[in-house]
Formats: sequence, C-alpha cells, structure tokens
Amino acid sequence: MTTGNETTMTVVAGIFLQDGNVLACRRGPEKSGAGSWEFPGGKVEPGETHEVALAREISEELSIQVDVLELFDRSRTTLQDVTIDLSCYLVETLGAEPSSSTDHDLMRWVPINQLKALNWAKPDLPAVERLIRSAE
Repeated sequence: MTTGNETTMTVVAGIFLQDGNVLACRRGPEKSGAGSWEFPGGKVEPGETHEVALAREISEELSIQVDVLELFDRSRTTLQDVTIDLSCYLVETLGAEPSSSTDHDLMRWVPINQLKALNWAKPDLPAVERLIRSAE
C-alpha cells in the first residue's frame, strides 16, 4: 500500500517459544539487513490472511509446518521511505523442529533474558521488548 511517498509493507513473523528460549534467526549476507537478528517470517501476499502467510513463509524458509497461535505483538516501524507493519504470532511446530533456513545463516535458541544481547532488526524490537517484559 502506498500513501504519498511512503510505502507500507505488511509482514508477519513467528515467535517460537521453548522452555524459556526463543528462536532467533540471523539474516544471511546476501539479504538486506544482513547480520541482524529477527523472527522468521515474511511478506503477506495479496488475498492471504496473516495466519496463512505466516504458515507459508515458515514452510518456505524453515521447511517445517507450524500451527499459528495468537497474535503476540503488532507494530509499525519506518525505515527510510518504507513502513513495516509487522504482526508477530506465537507459533508451535507440527512435527520436526527447525534446523536450517533459506534466508538466515544462523539460527539459535536464546533465553528470553538474553535477547537484548543480539543485534535485532528494528521492526522486531517491539516484540523483543514485550517478550522480555512478559518474562520478568
């Protein structure tokens, strides 16, 4: 969606929680924002619900199936002339755990209280902050 000179990109991401740890993924060197950490996900395509888009993106990136649970955080972040409308959902794996990614060069289970130690992508920061607050 475009409004004036600003473009809004609708994006979804999955938050995997396991025993007080969160799955963090580092963007690969060939990606924009290389080296920054994020929750896995991607753009919502026209006609998709957020839940369908997230399940598709996780399947494409991590080669696993997930159950998309409730919305955890939604925020808007402007980067240059693009506003990222990011909805982060809690997700559970259906079967295999994630072990590799097409978009990330590193994946790590990180204790919630250590999330701030990573260099998070700006759009993911509101959800990271909320995760930390919810664990206190």
